[in-house]
Amino acid sequence: MHYTLDTDFLKLEYSPETSSLTVRIPNADIAWSWANQPFLVLADGSSIEFSNASCTSTPHDTAVSRGVRTTYTELRDGAGRLYPFTVETEVAINLTTGMLRAEARVTGDKPGEITALAYPPRMAFDAPAGHGYTVLPRMQGTILPAGHGIKLRDGLIFERDAYIPVYGQVEDGHGYAAIYDTPYDARYSLVGEEIQPYFVPSLGRMGYGRAMLYSFFARGDHNTIAKIYRAYLSERGELVTLREKLARNPKAEYLLGCPIVHTGIAVHIHPASHFYDPDHPENNDSCFSFAATGELLKGLKERGADKVYLHLDGWGHHGYDNLHPEPFPVHEEAGGAAGMKALQETCTELGYYFGIHDQYRDYYYDSPHFDLDNAIVDIHGKTPYHDYWFGGPHSFLCAKLAADYVRRNYDEFERLGIRLDGSYLDVFSVVELDECFHPRHPMTREECARARAHCLNLLTDRGIIPSSEETIGCMVNSIVLCHHSPFYTTNWEDPEALNVGIPIPFFNLVYHDCIIIPWYGIHQKGAWGIASTDRGFLWALLCGGTIYYDVDASAEDIAYGKIALELHRRIALCELVSHELVDGHPRRRRSTFSDGTTVECDFDAESFTIRYPDGTVVTDPDHSSTV
Repeated sequence: MHYTLDTDFLKLEYSPETSSLTVRIPNADIAWSWANQPFLVLADGSSIEFSNASCTSTPHDTAVSRGVRTTYTELRDGAGRLYPFTVETEVAINLTTGMLRAEARVTGDKPGEITALAYPPRMAFDAPAGHGYTVLPRMQGTILPAGHGIKLRDGLIFERDAYIPVYGQVEDGHGYAAIYDTPYDARYSLVGEEIQPYFVPSLGRMGYGRAMLYSFFARGDHNTIAKIYRAYLSERGELVTLREKLARNPKAEYLLGCPIVHTGIAVHIHPASHFYDPDHPENNDSCFSFAATGELLKGLKERGADKVYLHLDGWGHHGYDNLHPEPFPVHEEAGGAAGMKALQETCTELGYYFGIHDQYRDYYYDSPHFDLDNAIVDIHGKTPYHDYWFGGPHSFLCAKLAADYVRRNYDEFERLGIRLDGSYLDVFSVVELDECFHPRHPMTREECARARAHCLNLLTDRGIIPSSEETIGCMVNSIVLCHHSPFYTTNWEDPEALNVGIPIPFFNLVYHDCIIIPWYGIHQKGAWGIASTDRGFLWALLCGGTIYYDVDASAEDIAYGKIALELHRRIALCELVSHELVDGHPRRRRSTFSDGTTVECDFDAESFTIRYPDGTVVTDPDHSSTV
């Protein structure tokens, strides 16, 4: 059966039996087409294409959409084996938004029987070099120019592979944005330069309908794709801005134009840890007192750091990344609870904010009340085991149980009289969402996201600024500050790492005015997630973020850093309206913010120019003039 759906926005030619679909934009010679058959992947690695099925279809029009519903039965694999699955799909054009929605629902599968649903098919993309590109939400964002054939492993939505559930492609100025409308069990893969969205089971079964939304445009670029997704979030009430967060927790206003100082107290490396050094046992334990840390902060103040947000690691009984989710008592050798309270009071006297590192996912075997019954369980009934981090053997605490540990620990801080301005709940905003098959606390990935957000919201409810590691989209509404949100490079830990594709602040084009992101580096090139060719300071300016100060930063670095801090103070609450490659050159960039501020950077010349709406121009080296 062949269908033609003709609307004011799109014209669709669709044949369900062959999964042939072509989308045209009226009054423009532009078409996008599906490139392959949709398919299911089974646990044994075999696949079932929808073309190997019985197919019935019917038009389905409503007052707000025009579409086609299709049912696939009698699905067979390549060997002809018949499976009892039914797949129902709907392809429809929304008559109000002009978006194309493609949804599939699988029924009849048993737990663990299906491992993936590859639907809808990938869009064909064969733009010649210089005529197009792919936009991926890989960390902060990257452009893959057409014709270059970059290979990337499959990507998880809501992880470093895809901070946010949207991607797109552009050819000669026209393109599309693809949004995962059901993102929690979503993935993508690259087949050549084509993107295949796919979905994995939830608690072992496909269970519910999985859907993608496509918005096509006749003229636009990567900014267009980002703004389509921002509008999608805003319409659903899922874009929570910093202004809204400050209204709920006014204390967070301090962070506008504030540098982050990250330092630690104690380290203890468990003998089973990946980091343990058996040949030099003296390297496995260290301690720097709370009092000595206070003296370092006083030195920062004397050298010109007017305000600082302190992120303090390793304050617990065994130090950093140990004993969680029960790290108390406070590290005795470093000064105990009295010493930690004194450091907090020193911060208050200096006009600084006091924040800590904390953790509610890694569940350490030597935690005081460890009970494996509280750990997540996989589909096979096994609990995961890890021993990589300093604290050694651990599993993962089921996120459904984490909130009570947060309440308990922050009650303990109150009992000790230690007033926290902020707290960082480690990994919640970066690692993949967990599933748990435990019969007493089963948890889907979506429930995991809600449980993590609950923990962060508990901090806000106590007047504590919530932060976490990076910026996966399902966590952004519950955090004010993150640790970093940089770019996807060839090797994050390698000082010689290079950019993968062309880095762009795709995430910030959606969320700049919703979260505070600090960047590494004053003068040096390269850092974690920043290529060895790039100055992190320039990215801080282009992305409108704040910066890190070293705890022993020089007066010169502190003064220089205030360029970025003043910019952040002015535009932290503004939308990043656009980000351009000046004259198409990937090493020359321009960002424009909603108040009219522009930032231009040249990564080869290592120079920048900031133009404020009041006429002030700031250039490198540090001088400004009014024009």
